[in-house]
Order: sequence, then C-alpha cells, then structure tokens
Amino acid sequence: MNSIRKKRIYSILFVLFFSVSGVSLILYSLNSNLDYFFTPTELQNQEIPADKRIKVGGMVLEGSIKRESSDIYFVVTDYENSINVVYEGIVPDLFKEDSGVVVLGFLDGETFIAEEVLAKHDENYMPPSIKINNDS
Repeated sequence: MNSIRKKRIYSILFVLFFSVSGVSLILYSLNSNLDYFFTPTELQNQEIPADKRIKVGGMVLEGSIKRESSDIYFVVTDYENSINVVYEGIVPDLFKEDSGVVVLGFLDGETFIAEEVLAKHDENYMPPSIKINNDS
C-alpha cells in the first residue's frame, strides 16, 4: 500500500475512534444524571433500588404537613395511592396543601427522603388587576 493511503486510513481511523469515544462519554454522562419521574401509584408497582435518585410528583394531601424544627413531613398523593415524604430545609413559597409538588430524592422503604422540593402552580394565571387613576 502506498504511504499516502496509509496516512489517510490512519487519519480516518483516528477521527472515528475519538468520535465514538466522545459520543460514548456524552451518553454515559447523560444516563448517570437522569432522574426518573414516578407517581405514588407507579411507585407501588415498581422495585426501585434505595441508591437510585428519582422524582415523585403529585398533590400535597390536605392536613398532612407537619413541621418539626427544620424537618417537614408531608404526604404526596395522586388520589389513588400516597407516599410519606421527609424534607429538611426551606420549601418554596408556593408549597401548600392541595397544591402540586415534585420532590427529588431517594426512596427509603415506605418513606421518600427528599433532597429538593419543587412546588407547582396551576396553569390559570391571572395578573393582579391594574387600577388606573384619572385625576385630570
């Protein structure tokens, strides 16, 4: 084989090897940072390892919020099943009973240990009424 062809083949193989390596690293990185979303009913039907970080979404059950020092205990429900949640920290301003919530954390038996609480608002946003004074 001629030396120009060898150089060309080696260059193509070099570029192809590093392209495959780069794509593999990107896909591995994306997979390790992936958080799966479940409802309380789906959690009842799944076997999830304790070291797997997941998101659980639903509504905060009315009358379930209890505060003890910096810990907050509440129940997330999808009106079929529910799960107890423990969170240590400050919750968002929109967090309240009968409101949508998404919690990120780990499942520990029957209790969900939350690392982050995201409160959801309803889609019906109405801006505050604007009062215009015509003092002319």
